[in-house]
Amino acid sequence: MRTKDANRLSVLRGILAEVTNLSKTNSPIKKDIQLLALLRKRAAATKIAADQFKTQHRPDLAEKEELQGEILEGYMGKVEVVGEAEIRRAVERMVEGLKSNRERVDIGVVLKRVLGEGGELGAMPVDRGDVARVVKEVILAAK
Repeated sequence: MRTKDANRLSVLRGILAEVTNLSKTNSPIKKDIQLLALLRKRAAATKIAADQFKTQHRPDLAEKEELQGEILEGYMGKVEVVGEAEIRRAVERMVEGLKSNRERVDIGVVLKRVLGEGGELGAMPVDRGDVARVVKEVILAAK
């Protein structure tokens, strides 16, 4: 911060404030995936704010928000999560296992088994939205 990058400093202060506020609630940030969700939420908010500033003919404020959004996206890229290929392999194995045991192949069942305790992705940093999307794709392709 010695370079006096005001936008980066503002983003970091905002993230720290939100993490501090969340630490005082029932759901503090304990995992990387929770931090990633927070960063995505802030990035979406900065994009909306930039769009609103553009419609209000405030290009100076819109540019500031866009720069902060780029900084947040840079931080989001540093959070390691399980890739889509690995998610797809785990889901396909689960669906095949359910079919071979003649069990019901349902989105909820597959999600619970893959993400639950003892599931292949249960303890890994994985975006649940990505897993749900892949499960839907695999089940529709298997029909």
